[in-house]
Amino acid sequence: MTETLDIKITKTDQTRLTVTDFSQLPFGKVFTDHMFTADYEDGEWKNLQILPYGPIPMSPAISALHYGQAIFEGLKAYRQPSGKISVFRADKNFERFNKSAARMSMPGVPEEIFMQGLAALINVDEKWVPNQEDYALYIRPVMFAMDPYLGVKASDTYKFVLLTTPTGPYYSSALKVKIETEFTRADEGGVGFAKTAGNYARSLYPFEQAKKEGYDQLIWTDSVTHEFIEEAGTANLLFVINGKLVTPSVRSTVLDGVTRDTIIKLAKEAGVEVEERRVSVQEVIEGIENGSLTEAFAAGTAATVTHVGEMGYNGQIYKLTDPATRHISNGIAKKLNDIRYGLAPDEFGWNWVL
Repeated sequence: MTETLDIKITKTDQTRLTVTDFSQLPFGKVFTDHMFTADYEDGEWKNLQILPYGPIPMSPAISALHYGQAIFEGLKAYRQPSGKISVFRADKNFERFNKSAARMSMPGVPEEIFMQGLAALINVDEKWVPNQEDYALYIRPVMFAMDPYLGVKASDTYKFVLLTTPTGPYYSSALKVKIETEFTRADEGGVGFAKTAGNYARSLYPFEQAKKEGYDQLIWTDSVTHEFIEEAGTANLLFVINGKLVTPSVRSTVLDGVTRDTIIKLAKEAGVEVEERRVSVQEVIEGIENGSLTEAFAAGTAATVTHVGEMGYNGQIYKLTDPATRHISNGIAKKLNDIRYGLAPDEFGWNWVL
């Protein structure tokens, strides 16, 4: 039996619930009343506590700020018809969090701290979990190096934090995306498969340039030839080509997305043939032109399932099919949402009901 941890709880004197408009929830800007924190010192995790959300004291010399030794995750909790709350595939996110930690020379977070801390935090902020269609409580685990030291080495001390923020749909319409052929998100042998802070920092400049050209997101290609599709800025990519669900295979430059994995399992259950393999830019463009590529969508915890409506490549815009006609991705998206919100049987055991 897992030992019940001693988590110190200090509640806020002033909730922000009464001044929060749940019909206007921009992603990642409205935080709940509390957060969970734990410290790694002298080779062990300690000081487990839930306290009012707010600034964390730290030295300006901490190595996370200077050398980027920081990782994070993203998962969601959903209100069920019974009123209870479930967290979707928390075990998968926990595993990936520690995989990222290992790659960044950081200590793993014990499962009981991750899971019990998460459950305790949601219990304290239970009223913050939305009860609206397509809304959820987004959960952001983050760990960062805390040594106040300017030498380049793995830190000896770390802070683990759980933040939560109620959120609605990440994208409101189909995306206009640009296939990026100059800049790269990740390189072979690097940290592209990990959710580490620097992966996203390096993408900001090319993303800002794409926004100026009228695009919503980038499609990243391989760093060597720029001939193969890898992923989007905030999500994995999937296509329907000749009736098959096709997605770039996971590699050191492609994140092993939890939503991607979920969609693949649901597609196979529905009898859709799935191919995980290298996907060339040429195949995608030719597929749009000859009609063999009928669907394209991004998939991620924040983005959920978002259709790609237009794709830019070498100065030309390629329009895809009407999202309303995309039967495979729409069917999978509905099944996924129904499971998350407790409207369909959870045959895979993905929902952790608190």
